[in-house]
Order: sequence, then structure tokens, then C-alpha cells
Amino acid sequence: MNRGRGIPPGPETPDRAPPPGADRRRFLGAMLGLAAIDLVGSPASAQTYPERNITLVVPFPPGGSPDILGRLLGRKLEDVLRKPIVIENRGGAGGTIAAEAVSRAAPDGYTLLMGHIGTLAAAVGIYPQLKYDPVRSFQPVSMVARVNNLLVVNPALPIRSVQDLIDHARRNPGKLNYGSGGNGSAAHIAMAAFADAAKIELMHVPYRGTNPSVTDVIAGHIQLTLTGATAVLQHVRTGALRALGVAGPERLASAPDIPTIAETLPGFEASQWYGVVAPAGTPAAVVQTLNAEIRRAKAAPDAVEALTRDGAQAWVTSPDEFRDFIVREIARWSDLIRRANIRAE
Repeated sequence: MNRGRGIPPGPETPDRAPPPGADRRRFLGAMLGLAAIDLVGSPASAQTYPERNITLVVPFPPGGSPDILGRLLGRKLEDVLRKPIVIENRGGAGGTIAAEAVSRAAPDGYTLLMGHIGTLAAAVGIYPQLKYDPVRSFQPVSMVARVNNLLVVNPALPIRSVQDLIDHARRNPGKLNYGSGGNGSAAHIAMAAFADAAKIELMHVPYRGTNPSVTDVIAGHIQLTLTGATAVLQHVRTGALRALGVAGPERLASAPDIPTIAETLPGFEASQWYGVVAPAGTPAAVVQTLNAEIRRAKAAPDAVEALTRDGAQAWVTSPDEFRDFIVREIARWSDLIRRANIRAE
């Protein structure tokens, strides 16, 4: 304790008794004030996390699956944490700009990233000069959801099935354009995986986010996309888009009439996944608190219903399970990216 701070030297030192009367009262008041200052600065006095707003960075503009899921999670976390969750959309370079920014943020639990298959796995193979390491730069908190990709086309096209699409593309190599939320986005790598499996040639048109790419498929400026069901299922229901196939392991519970792509291309699967990560070095107690509250939030009946309706499913893990999953996904998608020669454009 710094006893010289604001206290004159002399009789107040520990080896001498304080003066009587008013001076004694002033002496005790000064000592209590110094004790309070030192206690406030002590880590042992820190209150339970969280004490203020938490920022959840979504690495794409509004409208796509990351944004929809991020806002749903934010609302549910506000309910259980009793603190505002601020959603910050920061797009660019397939989500890697936002990921890099979060990796450099203070590791205190108040800045989090809605990570996904692109930023935490595929980006390693696509961006040779990536300025963060998906494994070392972050502390995984929990998976949040698995989202089935949905292959959709403009309804004016004479294409009504996955096989129709493959046949059309083989007759017209390189003439079908597909959109994505950007290089390294989930839609980009999912469609690259589809083209590789089907042995067809498609042209990639990257956008600044999923929403504008979907809008251009609806308008007919490009022909198709393979992106999260959460971003396109509503347009399929209105007839603005035609769904050809689900890229997940099974049909959607909310749209069972749409076949899986694997029914035409056996074994094909290219689902999206999303999870929350914090900057490396975030305290274990904070990570465990967030993990527990994400479990509570995702188990809420209205959250489960909302995810199912939009073609997603809750998927909560421990931090260690999430880290192991990221490592496996990096290896999986790096291999595909080499085969398909995917590069940042």
C-alpha cells in the first residue's frame, strides 16, 4: 500500500501513534480512503462478468446467415446475461477483416466474433497472407449452429433438379454464374465443393455479403447460389427462388419436399457451421460463463423453433471440442481448396 499518497510525512507513519482528537479522525479517514483506492485497483475485487455491454462482431453485412444467427444469439444472450449485446457488422475479404480485428481486441470477454466455416477454416487455404491463426489467435467458446446450405436458382431457368443443373452446366461450361458473400465465404467454398464433386465448371461472382448475392439471383443478374438456408428459404417459400437441393446430410424438417444433393451426388455434404470465439488469452472463467449461457440461450424453446424454421439446428460444444473441430475443418477444406484451385480474387 502506498502510504505516502496524499498523506504528509511524520506522525502518520505506522511506528508512531496518530494525534488525538480531530487530527486522529482525519488520520483514520485518510487511511480508509487509501485502503479503498487500493482495493478498487485490486484484481481480487473485480465483480462477476459481465459488467457492461458485449460486442458480437459479425464478419459480414446484414442479411446473411451469420447476421441472422448472430442477432438471434444476441437477443437470447441478452435475456440470460442481463446485459446488452451489441451486434457489429464488419464485412470484407470473406470475413477475415473482422476476424483479424477481433484477434487483436482486448482478451476480456467484451469483444467476441461470430466465427464460421470461412473465417475459422477455409480462409487458411484461400488467403496465403492471413494475418491471424484460427487456432492460436482465438479462444473458442462454443459452437452455435449448423446451417444446411440450400442450392437455389432463378426460377426463370429451365432447371428443376440437381441433375438438370449438372447436365446444363456440362453442356454450357463456364456460362452459369453463382454468387457468394465474398471470397472465402461459406457459399464460395460450398459451391466450389459442389462443382468439384459434379465435375462441372461454374463462374464465381463474389459480393460484399450474402444478401446482395441472393438479391441478384432473384433479379436474374446471376443464375444461382449455394448458401445457408436461413438466408434463402423465405424466398423459396414466396416463389422468388427455386430450391434444387439441400447440401446437408438429410432433408430439412421445415421443408421436407426439397431433396438432398446427396440423393443425386452420393456422399456430398457442405454444411455451414457457426461458433463464438474470443481473443486468445481470454480468462477461463469468462469463457466458461459464456459457454454456459450460450447453452442456456440455445436451449430456449423459441430459439430452437426459430433455428428449425430457418433450416438450422443448435449445436453447442465445449471450448475444447470446438477447438478440435476447427483443426479438423482446416485440414478438410485446405485439401479441397488445393484441388479446386480456389484463390482470393
